[in-house]
Amino acid sequence: MPRHSFKLNGEQITVEAEDDLRLLWVLRDLLGVTGPKYGCGIGVCQACTSHINGKAFNPCSVPVSKIGPEDEVTTIEGLPATVGKDLHPMQEAWLDLDVSQCGYCQPGQIMAAVAKVRQAAAEGREIDDADLDSIRNICRCGTYNRIRDAIRAGAERM
Repeated sequence: MPRHSFKLNGEQITVEAEDDLRLLWVLRDLLGVTGPKYGCGIGVCQACTSHINGKAFNPCSVPVSKIGPEDEVTTIEGLPATVGKDLHPMQEAWLDLDVSQCGYCQPGQIMAAVAKVRQAAAEGREIDDADLDSIRNICRCGTYNRIRDAIRAGAERM
């Protein structure tokens, strides 16, 4: 069985998996990292959104063979460590504004939001409505207004 190494939530790991196995299944089934959720398996719903090298991506659409030893994958479980706290400021905003209803999409929503806020900051600007409109994560409960408010509040804290 092929071996694949990469950094996961700050720790270098090696896992045995077939090259064509999607990273989402490696994370969830082989490594027990269940924050990234399975929604569609084709990168449309974005419930599995995580970060690779600081940018949002969907591990359901990436075979583990495309992840190299130099790559760093961060899931919702590892997000607080990126700021050295128990909760990331975006997670705090989510709680403060009572965003979640069923909660299934929330890890992906938060990871997409953090990546978008970081992208805007790297461009020397604050997040705006166009940025919020470009976040395409699906919420079946329809809490989009609370999500947008929490992203703005979280961005102020980041």
